[in-house]
Order: sequence, then structure tokens, then C-alpha cells
Amino acid sequence: MATRVVRAAAGAVRRACGPCSPSLGPRLLCLAPMAGNVEAPAPVGARPERDPKARSGWRGGARIWEETEQQAKKLKSGSDAEQHRKLPKRKVVLLMGYSGKGYHGMQRNVGSSQFKTIEDDLVSALVQSGCIPENHGEDMRKMSFQRCARTDKGVSAAGQVVSLKVWLIDDILEKINSHLPPHIRILGLKRVTGGFNSKNKCDARTYLYMLPTFAFAHKDGDVQDESYRLSADTLRRVNALLACYKGTHNFHNFTSQKGPREASARRYILDVFCEAPFVRDGMELAVIKVKGQSFMTHQIRKMVGLVVAVVKGYAPEGLLERSWGEAKVDVPKAPGLGLVLERVHFDKYNQRFGNDGLHEPLDWTQEEAGVVAFKEQHIYPTIIRTELQERSMARWLSTLPAHDFDATAHAAAGPGVKAPSSPGDSD
Repeated sequence: MATRVVRAAAGAVRRACGPCSPSLGPRLLCLAPMAGNVEAPAPVGARPERDPKARSGWRGGARIWEETEQQAKKLKSGSDAEQHRKLPKRKVVLLMGYSGKGYHGMQRNVGSSQFKTIEDDLVSALVQSGCIPENHGEDMRKMSFQRCARTDKGVSAAGQVVSLKVWLIDDILEKINSHLPPHIRILGLKRVTGGFNSKNKCDARTYLYMLPTFAFAHKDGDVQDESYRLSADTLRRVNALLACYKGTHNFHNFTSQKGPREASARRYILDVFCEAPFVRDGMELAVIKVKGQSFMTHQIRKMVGLVVAVVKGYAPEGLLERSWGEAKVDVPKAPGLGLVLERVHFDKYNQRFGNDGLHEPLDWTQEEAGVVAFKEQHIYPTIIRTELQERSMARWLSTLPAHDFDATAHAAAGPGVKAPSSPGDSD
């Protein structure tokens, strides 16, 4: 009886611990669990159950590795977000220069990839450089974005200013420019007040219009090509006509969809003149500069177009004053190629905040050398090269005879009444 009890006990030990080794005795599996062991041994006589995850071999380990890696990525992205949260987010203005050829204007058309704009490239660079979150690029209102001027298709700028909120990262200008094409540059950055809006705070805008001087060649006697040279007398006449634009006038005929009695059609021109001509690549060119509080769509191009039509002898000189009346006048629109936004002005803002000790005046004197260099490298050569290749001004000039300026003048005088001639009117 005692023998059977001993044998049963020994069998239970062997089943639980395995056979004995002469040198080591019972297997270590039989030892009591040490501190730090994850699992205790199964009860005596119990069949151990295998972990279902262990049946897949190393794949279970791979799954653990993937989960660990994903957790690491979450921690990393979380640390990046934490780092950005620590960066100051401030309202700034950016001084921009760009060549507008090949772009459908400045303003971005969200959701339309068919027409590329300057702001498409700018917003992409801001996101890639880490200045703004990616979702701000999808909705520009989130960064309080505003531009001083909404330049049209093909129009360039040497002094465009935009306002927005950004993270003030290190080397911010270099990083933004590294993601921009060479014909778009950020030329300067300044801090501004939190409520600053570049469009509303802008007091005036200065544009230049570059054109070949043969645009002023008289249709009946002068040569009509690049060999033409502008005389001093013709330059004086051009400037006398341009001076008529100074002051406040009703420019409803110089834009579209504006009625003669709309208050917004009245615009104030501070200054306008044509500089002395110069020669580039065998072609003589001149630059017209115009400074005004604000401009309507196509206004400057039509201002230039009407002066050219008068100087060439297609339109009577008195048509300038008649164009400010209520009668509809067909004002020709010069090509967009030569138009450049040169500078924007913030005089009232500078008077209030420029010397308060907290904010910088919006004066770009230190950036002026960079602005001039950008114009000489990317804007002027593009205008000249395109004019020589595509002859946009020459082709536009060929359309001027199609305008019936006399019929417009007669309509202004009333039915059946011959319009009185004005000094300088052509026959």
C-alpha cells in the first residue's frame, strides 16, 4: 500500500517537472517562480494552454514591432506639434517680387488647378517651409491672409505686400524662398500689429508701365517699329496728357461693370508721368509711373491706352475729359505685359505705429537694393524678351483703327449734333 502511494507521488512529480537529471536533479521548470517572472507554472496535472498569438511564430513579434513603431511615430509627431506650439505665431507682412508671365494673376482660386496664380506657389512654399500648418493652406482665412493689390493676369510686381500670421521659425526668409521658383521672391519681412490688414491699411499704390516708345509714333508720319526714337517734344506732350489724370475723376469708362453714378468709380490719382526713354536690346523703351489711392480692374492699362491712342492720332485729345462724363466711351486697353506693381504705401500706419518703440515702420529702404536687383533680373528682361518675341504692343496697336472714337464723341454731344472740337483735336 505504501509502495503504491510513493510511486503515484513520483509519477506526479515526473509529469509536472519532467525526468530527473543525475547532475542537475529535477528540471528548473519545477522551481518556484522568481520575482520578475511573468507567469507562474501551471497547476500539477493541468495541460498548459498555448497563447493563440504565439502560434503565428515571429509574426506576433512583428505585430508588436509595428505597434511600437506606430507609437513612436505618434510621439514624434506629437513632439513636432509641441515644438510648433512653443514657436511664436505673429502677424507679419512679406515684401514680394514676382514676374507675372504665365500666371493668371495674384489671387488664389481655391479648388481650381486649371488657372495657376502667384498665391498658389506662395502658399505651397509657406506650408513646406513650416511657417503655417497644412490646413491653413487649404483655407487662407485661418492665417488672416490679405494682399495689398490683386494684380491681373500677366502683371508683375516688385513691391507687393501681403499680411498673414506665421510661426516665426529660424531663417524664415531663406526657408520660404528655397521652396519658391526664382521668379518669385520674398524680399523682406516685418512685424505688424495683430489687427493689421495690408489691403485696408494701404494708403496708396505705385505702378509702372513699361512700353516700347514706338507706341507713341504718329500713325501718319513716323516709323512704326523698333527703330523709332522718342523726341523731347513728343515726350512733353505725353506728360501733358498724363497730367490730365491727376486729381479725382470718375473712371467708370476705364473699367468694366461700373456705372457713371457709382461712388466707387471715383478715384484719386496723386501723380503720373513718363520717364526719359532708354534702349535695351536695340529697342527704345519708356516707363510710365502712376501713383493713386487705389485702382479698379484694368484702369491703368486703359489710362495708358487712351493716351497712346491720342498721341498716335487715332483719338481726339478732348476725349480724355469726355471719358469722365456719364456717356459711354470705348477706351482701348493696353496689353498687360508691361504693367508692374512697384510699391505700396502705408503712411498713416507709420505715423501711428512706426515710432511707438514696439513696431517697425513699413519702410523698405534697406530692401531697396534687392527690389532693384529683382526688377533688373526677372521683370524687365521678361517684358523686353516677350515683347521682342510675341510683339504684344505692336499687335495691340494694329487694333486701334477699329475704335470709332468720332462716333463716341458725337454720341456724347447728342443725336444729330456735331460735337465741338477741342484744342488739339485731330481732323
